[in-house]
Amino acid sequence: MLRRLPRPSFRAWLFLLLLLLGGLIAWLDPWQAPAPGPVPSDEAGEPDYFLEQAQLTRFDATGRAHQRLESPRLVHTPHDDVTRAVEPEAHLIDREGRLWVASGTEGRLGPGGNPLTLTGDARLLAPEERWQLDTETLHFDADTGHAWSDTPALLQQPPQRMRGERFDAWIHDNRARLTDNVRGHHVPEGTQTDQADAVNLEDFTP
Repeated sequence: MLRRLPRPSFRAWLFLLLLLLGGLIAWLDPWQAPAPGPVPSDEAGEPDYFLEQAQLTRFDATGRAHQRLESPRLVHTPHDDVTRAVEPEAHLIDREGRLWVASGTEGRLGPGGNPLTLTGDARLLAPEERWQLDTETLHFDADTGHAWSDTPALLQQPPQRMRGERFDAWIHDNRARLTDNVRGHHVPEGTQTDQADAVNLEDFTP
């Protein structure tokens, strides 16, 4: 003789439903985006926004993308209209479509997004010309395409390397210059590095 089991009560159904919802929430939790870090503070004032894992693209008056800035964190302070970046990497496109890459420990975009200043192990790289500049502080004016440094700079284009007190580059003209107390080394083919001849150069144009 078969016996019918009693129907679950309302409370039992409610308990099972809550159990099911708890399991669903626990399963979805790892898929949720992590909470943002603490709001950064700055001597310029409290930021109105900050972006994490950001990629900022700037366009010129004709609508052409000419600058892309990537950074783990971008912070904008409305008091001075300045955007600060951590470990930024900037991709600069000149009028001929050539790529230039600039990076540093910290970055700063001035009011209106110009100029860009990179500080701390700043570097400007010209991949097509195979030269790179290393300095402490590098400035770049996107309106004129002028990059410059007033801090001692090392310019390398193997097998050449040169040092100077000031560096200027005009990316639209594909032209670079080292000035003030310039010292350079050129290693002839088949010559050891310690046998390089020292030369004095005022201008260097790749």
